[in-house]
Amino acid sequence: MITLVLPFPPSMNTYWRNLNGRTLLSVKGRKYKTAVIAAVYEQLKKKPKPITDNVAVKVEFYPPNNIRRDMDNYFKALFDSLTTAGVWVDDSQIKRIESEWCESIKNGKLLINILKLE
Repeated sequence: MITLVLPFPPSMNTYWRNLNGRTLLSVKGRKYKTAVIAAVYEQLKKKPKPITDNVAVKVEFYPPNNIRRDMDNYFKALFDSLTTAGVWVDDSQIKRIESEWCESIKNGKLLINILKLE
């Protein structure tokens, strides 16, 4: 099992931007991906070898404040960033998700546990 503490992700409402008919990753989205890659490499002490098995994930969201949020708006940025960081080959390998909202904390964070499925 891999356990990571990561920055709180941007909502899908701010993750993408449309420019001249093209959909692009926003500045917030690019900054988040960079922060996740740095956190993964720091916590694992190296660039990970991508998991090739299917996985189950448990995500604990610690939002930066108590505003109302839709949980499903946060998975895409998180899972795409972990794919880019090389934690797994592709987020289609996720076969089970367990998630919960936790207390809000300054700046927010999330805790993710990744378990290989045999």
